[in-house]
Amino acid sequence: MSETHYPYIHRDISWLSFNYRVLQEAKDPAVPLFERIKFLAIYSSNLDEFFRVRVANHLNLLRLGKKTKRKLDYDPQEILKEIIELVNAQQEEYSQIFENQIIPELRQHGINLLRRLDLNQKQREFVESYFHENLLPFVQPVLMVRKKVRPFLNNAALYLAILMHDKTAAAGTEEYGLVKIPSDHLPRFIKLPSAEGKHNLIMLDDIVRHNVSYMFPGYDIDDTFSVKLTRDAELYIDDEFSGDLVEKIRQSLIKRHVGPPSRFVYDREMPASFLNYLQDILDIQEDGLLREGRYHNNFDFFRFPDFGLNQLKNPPLPALSYRPLEEAVDFFGEIRRQDHLIHVPYHSYESVIRFFEESARDPYVTHIKIVQYRVARKSRIMEAIMSAVKAGKQVSCFVEVKARFDEEANLEWGERLERAGVQVHYSFPGVKVHSKLALVRRQESEGPRLYTYLSTGNFHEDTAKVYSDFGLFTSDQRLTSEVARVFSFLETTKLPEHDFQHLLVGMFNLRTDLLKLIDQEIANAQAGKTARIILKMNSLQDQEMVEKLYEASKQGVEIKLIVRGVCCLVPGVRNASSRIQAISIVDRFLEHARVFIFHNDGDEKIYLSSADWMVRNLTYRVETTFPVYDETLRKQILDIINIQLSDNVKARILDRKLTNKYRVNHSDLPIRSQVDTYYYLKRMEEGR
Repeated sequence: MSETHYPYIHRDISWLSFNYRVLQEAKDPAVPLFERIKFLAIYSSNLDEFFRVRVANHLNLLRLGKKTKRKLDYDPQEILKEIIELVNAQQEEYSQIFENQIIPELRQHGINLLRRLDLNQKQREFVESYFHENLLPFVQPVLMVRKKVRPFLNNAALYLAILMHDKTAAAGTEEYGLVKIPSDHLPRFIKLPSAEGKHNLIMLDDIVRHNVSYMFPGYDIDDTFSVKLTRDAELYIDDEFSGDLVEKIRQSLIKRHVGPPSRFVYDREMPASFLNYLQDILDIQEDGLLREGRYHNNFDFFRFPDFGLNQLKNPPLPALSYRPLEEAVDFFGEIRRQDHLIHVPYHSYESVIRFFEESARDPYVTHIKIVQYRVARKSRIMEAIMSAVKAGKQVSCFVEVKARFDEEANLEWGERLERAGVQVHYSFPGVKVHSKLALVRRQESEGPRLYTYLSTGNFHEDTAKVYSDFGLFTSDQRLTSEVARVFSFLETTKLPEHDFQHLLVGMFNLRTDLLKLIDQEIANAQAGKTARIILKMNSLQDQEMVEKLYEASKQGVEIKLIVRGVCCLVPGVRNASSRIQAISIVDRFLEHARVFIFHNDGDEKIYLSSADWMVRNLTYRVETTFPVYDETLRKQILDIINIQLSDNVKARILDRKLTNKYRVNHSDLPIRSQVDTYYYLKRMEEGR
């Protein structure tokens, strides 16, 4: 933590604290067993991406000259050291959770995850048969020492590092081998022959372990250790401001798979001499070593078989139908009559899909525009806009091809849309477009009218089932006209001639207007008026905004934060943030909505946004923050935010020491905000 000017937690240390909150869900006995296993997968998946992007960045900074490193406001070597210490401690706890909690509880329900030495004769025969029939085409045994081989390890692939000796060689002569575990081709969890009422499983790793001797005839196998290499995932596109950006991204995606190592994960039982050999032959820096347990790539737990035992999962919360739009006879007439707000995944995503499907077949719709940042592989929305072209409508789609880890999918969608006749616009050099916008132009009796959908989340039918987001449908000209100007900028790159009066748009007025809103609360506090700010977001990292919130706190503004992930601000510090409280909610749905509420002397300003308060969002991205004007919808948002602020089941208190303590329930009434929000909205829908 740096306190040169004010308390500030490094973003990556704060992120690791967030990922620990995910791990807390895996060890919470109140969470159903299969959901706890899923949280193990989420934790591991998160950590894998963290090393591919953030740790890789720090390793690259270490390679820079001293002059360049002096320009940084932190020491990458110190941050890397702290990261590795934190992750190693978390991995120790991860192993304890898995071995001492998950495995015994699975056993209580008749599910046994066996190792090779646990197998009976029938199961051994099955494992050997499975290996020869299914694995032999994929395993790639390599003898390393004798041939002086420097093997290339695929990113995130699993390998067994084998310690062995030649049966004919002198005693004590060690040799090393390497075998790929083909979890990219075969299921990680294999069902074994089992007695009635039992479910026996073995991991693919242990099937390979059991059959290693077949691949190295003439050798005695002394031991095997699982290892994995993670590679730098950044694209590093040079000279972005010239040439064909899309083609550069396409070429860089190929290189991503052969990027430099950012992490080498190994079984903590591996002898130091073997680890040193692998570190040397694979060119791994000391900062890239990470010890884990017997198994890696634990994101494969996403596919852990459930054997139909649904009682070990969360009780279902079936998505609520938003009937005003889903059942509307006149879909656009309903939006014209009033604004509509949905809150997925509590609400069904059908009204968003219908927005595009209605637009595609409505004879009076002439234009459709959409921003694509992340989109489902199978997307009814994309199918709808392609069918709209066939119906003679003008359709344009802005495709952000720099959406990390979705670049390839977005390039494919862009090509498919172009073939269908959609006018496709691609990324700007040096800028990401992160707005979640759609616009429809409809010819009506009184002339053309614009309809828009603005959201805090992507047009992604799959993530809409687990990501918590708000979406606003409106024909309010104050908003539609400015959304049209955003699209004009995206399509022409010409700067808007007029300032935005209602939308707060990244690259234009987002940062400055947020600062003005905070300054207004400061002025109100100084005038003796009530001054209050409530902010909900995924990440709070931008130093200018953090410092401004500290200033507001010192001037008497009460500030409440709900931050799911990174929070570099430190609440509750005397003479800095004593009036700031912060919580984080991690539960069955991923909190993804951004909500900004400013008291404004009783005339509250309420915004929904695509933007977190990070440097990249406020400075280098086209983001859209939009006001909610309808009083009924404003009340809904306030009610839902107040439910979250009252959470005493899944809320963790954010503090200086990153302890992630659960908020204590001081009443007899447990408030689990996600469940309570669901029933709040359910009562609302039933009352329509």
